[in-house]
Amino acid sequence: MKKYLIKASYNSNGVKGLIEDGGSKRRSEVQKMIEGMGGKLESFYFAFGEHDAYVTVELPDDISAAAAVSRVNSSGVVSVSTTVLLTPEDIDAALKMSVGYRAPGQK
Repeated sequence: MKKYLIKASYNSNGVKGLIEDGGSKRRSEVQKMIEGMGGKLESFYFAFGEHDAYVTVELPDDISAAAAVSRVNSSGVVSVSTTVLLTPEDIDAALKMSVGYRAPGQK
């Protein structure tokens, strides 16, 4: 399975819903959604700063991640962005690949 970092930012209606339901219920709902897609919730943290929550999940593939993010964004109360996470072993494999590339201006 692939790992993803999801960054969530609530608008004022999302914060009102969060106040009403609580943080633990929000985590449970996200966990239910991810597990229903064949994935696993690894962590869920609320935070100060640019984003209100940081969530790491495992999902079967990018299509599943796109479906989850699209559904959440369509709610209109939270905006999420997703980053694909790579293991050190993934990077090792990528660095061993032969890639034909010429930088702009190079001969």
